[in-house]
Amino acid sequence: MPAESANNNRKLDRITPVLDADGGAASATELGGAERLMPAGKPVVAVLYKDRRPPGMAEVEAAAEVRYATADQLVEALEGAHVLLLWDFFSSALQDAWHAAGSLEWIHVAAAGVDKLLFEDLRESGVLVTNARGIFDRPMAEFVLTGMLAFAKNLPGLLSLQRERVWQHRETERLESSRALIVGTGAIGREIARVLKAVGLRVAGAGRTARSGDADFGEVYASSELAAVVNGFDWVVVVAPLTEQTRHLVDAPVLKAMKPTARLINVGRGASVDTEALVEALQAGAIAGAALDVFEVEPLPADHPLWAMENVIISPHLSGDARGWLPQLAGQFADNFGRYLRQQPLENVIDKKLGFAAPS
Repeated sequence: MPAESANNNRKLDRITPVLDADGGAASATELGGAERLMPAGKPVVAVLYKDRRPPGMAEVEAAAEVRYATADQLVEALEGAHVLLLWDFFSSALQDAWHAAGSLEWIHVAAAGVDKLLFEDLRESGVLVTNARGIFDRPMAEFVLTGMLAFAKNLPGLLSLQRERVWQHRETERLESSRALIVGTGAIGREIARVLKAVGLRVAGAGRTARSGDADFGEVYASSELAAVVNGFDWVVVVAPLTEQTRHLVDAPVLKAMKPTARLINVGRGASVDTEALVEALQAGAIAGAALDVFEVEPLPADHPLWAMENVIISPHLSGDARGWLPQLAGQFADNFGRYLRQQPLENVIDKKLGFAAPS
């Protein structure tokens, strides 16, 4: 084991596998489009965590040497490691520890978005990256529907009147037949489309390329042309991954082009929306409201004007975090690790140039 660094006074916590290593000669295989050389003995898996370790890791611990490490221990954990599980998926520690990752073959991110991970050296390396595609689809779709219902039925207003013990009749809006544009046509966006169609909304998508006849969206518009199409929709739902192309995709011109009765829902990445332009649009009545689960700066500062707006619903980046999600995330990694051991193609491989999971 390499010597501890000067700023790391804690011992690295290791779990030694129970079973004996099989040994044997190394063999090459094709995994996710890249040739990989299997280690002769047990592979070494580093797990980066913050507060709590992932649950349900017994099978992985039986088949590998597992090194659990916090950010300050990552350099030591990466020495000789073949696999890295980024359980602390918001951490940026890997870039600083990259010099110790000479044996690394595969990184699994326990999240859907990988924008915080893909620094240039990793992009240019042969290391495979996979994500948690599939875990968050339904919870996020339900959350989007919840936001729509909250606005359409004026739940914030009803709760306010309830607190004041005021009995006041009012009409509400109907979701059925309203139109939703879903910006982001990956797995989460498709699940949102299916859920919204089930309650009678008419949906379309916006993605990298325009096309017709999509199974879930019908019509897909080019996201680069958002300002030209948003005025035909009552809801604009942002769920796109964060790339250079999607940063501030919803900007002042897009917001200005939206209907004054339309609402924006962002469950994707905070930086996909120009926050300053959004505040101005909400204050001016250019759009009717926004439900925001993600922000350019998180946590959202206590003095930010969004907090005080009655037409804004704020949630702290939890749209996909339904009960049971942590065991699901750990189980997904364990399943993919089984494929790694069997030298089978990994699931959910990220296209590191594009910044999201390559189409299947």
